[in-house]
Amino acid sequence: MILTVTPNPSLDRTYEVPSLDRGEVVRATGERVDPGGKGVNVSRAVAAAGRRTVAVLPLGGAPGALVADLLDAQGIEVAPVPVAGATRSNIALAEADGVLTKINAPGPELTAAEQELLLETVRQQSRDASWIACCGSLPRGLAPSWYAELVARAHAAGARIALDTSGPALLQALRERPDVVKPNAEELAEAVGRPLTTVGDAVKAAEELRELGARTVLASLGADGQLLVDDAGAWYGSARVTAVRSNVGAGDSSLAGFLIAGGTGPEALASAVAHGAAAVQLPGSVMPSPADLDPAAVTVTTDVPVDRTLKEPVT
Repeated sequence: MILTVTPNPSLDRTYEVPSLDRGEVVRATGERVDPGGKGVNVSRAVAAAGRRTVAVLPLGGAPGALVADLLDAQGIEVAPVPVAGATRSNIALAEADGVLTKINAPGPELTAAEQELLLETVRQQSRDASWIACCGSLPRGLAPSWYAELVARAHAAGARIALDTSGPALLQALRERPDVVKPNAEELAEAVGRPLTTVGDAVKAAEELRELGARTVLASLGADGQLLVDDAGAWYGSARVTAVRSNVGAGDSSLAGFLIAGGTGPEALASAVAHGAAAVQLPGSVMPSPADLDPAAVTVTTDVPVDRTLKEPVT
């Protein structure tokens, strides 16, 4: 079982539009309503693969109730933490050329009692978990050290932790040696405090995160593929993609694929790349099923193209 923790979940509405013109009436050509949040998306991808997953998340108000119903309908077990504030509602506008505009609400502020209940719920639910995936931004009320506390408690209980967050929350959690961290290129650059212009720059940044405490780094480089850096060295993975429809949740799908395949080594990286490539070719934040995957389109190698310039350099 894969347990996910989403401290700041959301109700996500995605509209597909021909183009986004400020000040004009824009008529959508498609609409979706999905439960949102990075950990929630990991659970959705795990469930789409036919695997058991439990989602721990604070839920409040009518949006929170709808998130729980939507997750239940997808076969995801929900371990809700009741909170006084209403779960946030987000909007995403996906243009025909692949450009995505997102409006993310701040979400409720969790009290000290709600924060502790969230940690305790994770502890209670982690007994049967092969992995705990802790993902996303922290809501108001939670200090940047909250993820570090969660990693420490999970390790004390004998659980393996995959962490997908950024900024001070990531840096503080590194001291507790999370088993996997999954930054994207922008988050990787922010963590090391310098621009990344080549794949080699990304490899060096990943190695620095390992020096700070991360045991394994799974880095998403967008159109430039993915990197896996661990004790055994570095691997580079890429996949052929016919057309990008939406990149919402693609990184979360990649993390799910990585954990489903065991969470270590090149086979897990290949699964991560296959899941991410499938996700970007689906609408909104739809998570890929096994039928959507194309393992033959994936290449994983130790011959990392360190001199390759990133298509979207992070400065």
